[in-house]
Amino acid sequence: MSRLNKELGLLQGIALLSTSLLGTGIFVVPALAATAAGEASLWAWLMLIALVLPVAFTFAQLGKRFPHAGGAPHLIGRAFGLRMESVSALLFLAVLPVGLPAALHIASGFWLALFDLDRSDLLIIELATLGAILLLGQRPPRASGLLQGLIAVAIVASVALIWWMGDLPHADQPLLPALDGQWHLLPTALGVMFWCFVGIEAFTHLGEEFKHPQRDFPLALLLGVLLAGLVYWACSVAVLSFATYGDVHSDTTALPRLFEQLLGERARVLVAVLGYLACFASMNVYIQGFARLIWSLADEGRLPARLAVRNAHGVPGRALLLVVISCALCALLSAVLQLSVDDLIRYANGNFVLIYLLSMAAGWSLLHGIWRLLAGLSAVLCSAVLVMLGSDALYAVALFAALLLLSHLRDRHKALAQGG
Repeated sequence: MSRLNKELGLLQGIALLSTSLLGTGIFVVPALAATAAGEASLWAWLMLIALVLPVAFTFAQLGKRFPHAGGAPHLIGRAFGLRMESVSALLFLAVLPVGLPAALHIASGFWLALFDLDRSDLLIIELATLGAILLLGQRPPRASGLLQGLIAVAIVASVALIWWMGDLPHADQPLLPALDGQWHLLPTALGVMFWCFVGIEAFTHLGEEFKHPQRDFPLALLLGVLLAGLVYWACSVAVLSFATYGDVHSDTTALPRLFEQLLGERARVLVAVLGYLACFASMNVYIQGFARLIWSLADEGRLPARLAVRNAHGVPGRALLLVVISCALCALLSAVLQLSVDDLIRYANGNFVLIYLLSMAAGWSLLHGIWRLLAGLSAVLCSAVLVMLGSDALYAVALFAALLLLSHLRDRHKALAQGG
């Protein structure tokens, strides 16, 4: 029996996941990938979609069979025990210090197209964004689904507008160019591009809130992944065709300049509003997922009971408030340390890939037949991506090892205390 209100349908689920995947990446990552691998990045997108689909199918089957607000950590715990659930939950929550500041930086940066803002102004926008997410999160989940559905339609329509106004594809820009010895560029591009498909694990936290989780959850997950992958690839074709990439400044302003080339000065407002809303949608899903994870742990007695309280709309309001306050503190710290978006994304990717790897290992343990084999293949693919990240994955691996060690020492201390 679900512990949370069942209010999400198929279309709302597709909107929530697709906007989560597109949000902070659609305006930046296609250009970053083009800078890293040039035309070969179009192949990298197809490789990444092929890599993510087995992972998505595995998450779909796990979410269908075990819908739970605990999300990926709960699935890992079902397979490997409470210690692994607690450690993976902490690993997932450890994304907060690096992933959320990166998303907030990208979101607030869109307002630079309209106003002359300094760093303190951008920080105020970031904190106001968190306040808006807090207010929306206190409403029933269908409110988020409706808003993000509108944002998803706007993103797809904007990319379609670029293709139409730009008369794409150009004859001199093949949709799948010859690689000509450029294979060695793909790992670097994939390391950045994986950011675009983090969000699946956060989406699993909403499994309990689907009206028909057995039917709608896996369909929403798979269709959301495919929609996001298609939009990313189409956006990369546009970036390459108009050469709006090449360095840090060009990459971060690639789509705004592309819109301005095609639509003129009036495109600035469209880009600022659309870009901000896309980032808002992505952060909303993540923060709601974090809140549901904390609520679930509290509801099961592993965190203070006061965090398990739900508000009048049946959502975990107190847990959400805790997450938003934590995000605000992380944003302040990031501003003080002046961390770059690229560094934050790369460190966050390590955590996400490791969570995916552990979830796929859980799928190997919990699923049967063809789905078990698919989970095994997904685990191998996630391991390969973790290796591709190289030193960027050390943050996640070291943190995971430290959390395991601390958990072991704590349990050993308890055992000795009880024995004494």
